[in-house]
Amino acid sequence: MQKVIINPSYGGVSSGIISNKFIEKDFNLELAKSLQTKLNNLGITSYLIREDDSSLTNQNRLNKINTLINKNDEVIILTFEIIDSSNNESGAKVIYALRDNDTLARDITSNLENIGLTVIKYYQLRDPNNTNLDFYELIKEPSTSSNLILSLGNPSNSFDNNFLLTNVDKIATAIASAINTYFASSNIYIVQRGDTLYSIASKFNITVDELKKANNLTSNAIIVGNELIIPSPSELDNNLEGLDEEDKMYINYTVKKGDSLYSIASNYNTSVDIIKDINNLTSNTLQVNQILKIPTSSTSSTIDYNNYTVVKGDSWYSIAKKFNTTVNTIIDLNNLTNNNLSIGQILKIPNTEGTNEEISNYTTYTVKKGDSLYTIASNYNTSINAIKDLNNLTSNILSIGQVLQIPLTSSSASQNNYTNYTVKSGDSLYRIAIAYNTTVDKIKSFNNLTSNNLSIGQVLKIPLN
Repeated sequence: MQKVIINPSYGGVSSGIISNKFIEKDFNLELAKSLQTKLNNLGITSYLIREDDSSLTNQNRLNKINTLINKNDEVIILTFEIIDSSNNESGAKVIYALRDNDTLARDITSNLENIGLTVIKYYQLRDPNNTNLDFYELIKEPSTSSNLILSLGNPSNSFDNNFLLTNVDKIATAIASAINTYFASSNIYIVQRGDTLYSIASKFNITVDELKKANNLTSNAIIVGNELIIPSPSELDNNLEGLDEEDKMYINYTVKKGDSLYSIASNYNTSVDIIKDINNLTSNTLQVNQILKIPTSSTSSTIDYNNYTVVKGDSWYSIAKKFNTTVNTIIDLNNLTNNNLSIGQILKIPNTEGTNEEISNYTTYTVKKGDSLYTIASNYNTSINAIKDLNNLTSNILSIGQVLQIPLTSSSASQNNYTNYTVKSGDSLYRIAIAYNTTVDKIKSFNNLTSNNLSIGQVLKIPLN
């Protein structure tokens, strides 16, 4: 259920700021009651934490808030309190919780400015003693709701003082309109048996991390029957506004404790190799607070694939055989961490049109002392992955006397269909692949590269599609 809890600060002997005719406790309560009326007229359930001139401690307020929140509720908590009036600066401030995105804060800011109230900024503020926590106690709890503090001006400033006293109804309307828009744009999905965060994210074409952030989830655990908020495309696209085309290819991600390249890649529907390539990483080691460039979803999907729904009797082997691919390829494409399959699960299957024709032409090779997959692939102008896929190898370990099938693919016969590219400062395999509408793996295979490292001045053969 969607509901708004309005928390007008101060009350009783605590008056807050008093300036000219402005008394903060009275203004907060008047605005709270006006906002409740507006919300009720819009059909939005709302509650007041303080309905009269009573005095409540923060703990009293929190206890009352907790009694109003039920499991699966979508709750917004608004606290009215003037944060800082130590100088004569005009303008409001909107503070939102660290766990929340800025959608509602941004919309409230816009609506307030439209009625003539200057908003200095909307922002989050961290506790300097523990930067994982909010600075203000009023928005730390409860952690399951969207909490904001609205500091609606500076009563010490003559313009703000007059505006606040004479425009309570306008302010309430602006805030109510933003809340109504926010609730209306929230898509709700009810978790079904067999669902995972990954399957739900794939269904709505978003990332696991975006889904977790929209729902304030700290783990991948979900419960059948729970409601999840599905962020709208416009909400997600807001992070890209004002960026040039190259910047839109990436978002910045700050590494947190417990992160790994694999977990980050899984959350953003990309791969470890692509993240390493973009960030010029030579190992999988990460540092807390390290900033990584992560490709946006529009640049991550360089693999052509079809969706397949798992049915009773399916196995990894039968699915791979049906679509002429390998088990490992399907697992990698779907960023799966185990081999479990569920009926109804949706898998991305690489589009391997023409693969039968390509891999049917092969020769056999008997492994000799000193051989490696790299030397064999180089000798036969193919790639390590092509040999491993054709022979269903799960590692690079070879045994003397082992017989391998070596693909003689159509790409081997078309090695002249390429262009030369000289590596420049700032280049990465991922950027080059995007520029030439190809993939990192194809460039590595074409040039027999075993790592993603590049050198300025290095000449690469780029396959032409």
